[in-house]
Amino acid sequence: MMNQSSQVKNVFDIAQRAMNAQMVRMNTIASNLANASTVASSEEEAYRPIRPIFETKFSENYTKDGVATTDVAEIVELARPAERKYQPDHPKADGDGFVYASAVLPEEEMVDMLEASRQYQNNVEVVTTLRTLMVRTLSMGK
Repeated sequence: MMNQSSQVKNVFDIAQRAMNAQMVRMNTIASNLANASTVASSEEEAYRPIRPIFETKFSENYTKDGVATTDVAEIVELARPAERKYQPDHPKADGDGFVYASAVLPEEEMVDMLEASRQYQNNVEVVTTLRTLMVRTLSMGK
């Protein structure tokens, strides 16, 4: 899915890839929440929540350096059934008076958003700590 080389180089690369993966996760959550209250005329047309599938990317020398990160392999649609609601006056109602509500569960999306946000922040903290340590190391030689 992502157009990145398969080589994992260093801590900055690890954090950048992980942050990109969490950003894709946040984008899918935003799409799901934006469509949470939509309705359709049929079960097939109803919006289904989407989720990114992560895959581990190992460095070429993983057994020696233990370096690995994550990328988004693909984005999938959940096979969750739409909710059938009787609303005969709705413009999208089918011949029997039913509409099909989005299969998104807003509470689940909010929990997922909190987790994605925490994961993103954890990687920001890794980069910030590494930069601080690098500056301290460089100043030791002065």
